[in-house]
Amino acid sequence: MLKGWLVPTESDLLVVCLCADWCGVCRDFVPLFEALQAEHPEWHLRWVDIEDQADLVDPVEVDDFPTLLVARGNAPLFLGTIRPRREAIERLVQDCQGAGTLSEPSALSGPLLARLRAGPAPAHPA
Repeated sequence: MLKGWLVPTESDLLVVCLCADWCGVCRDFVPLFEALQAEHPEWHLRWVDIEDQADLVDPVEVDDFPTLLVARGNAPLFLGTIRPRREAIERLVQDCQGAGTLSEPSALSGPLLARLRAGPAPAHPA
């Protein structure tokens, strides 16, 4: 287990993709997610399979894919579904960097972030 795999400092931005291996949209999203990770090392991008790591995700219901959690330190800034397009993701993350919270995060987003921070490091997307 890697301790602190989610955001080493309060100022770092974390982007967690909540997806599922069986989901075609998620599988198609992997190359873009990996490219964003390579192009934006200042963003801490992580992939969480909602079934393989259900104990960390529950009770959050992920109905659409991809669902992103964006946070700074212990503060969730966004939890929701986004179109799996480079421009949409870059705009979302840049808006979070500049303005902070984009909308009132779900009451479940803080506990989800805490579970993810305490849990094991996720597997790399296949």
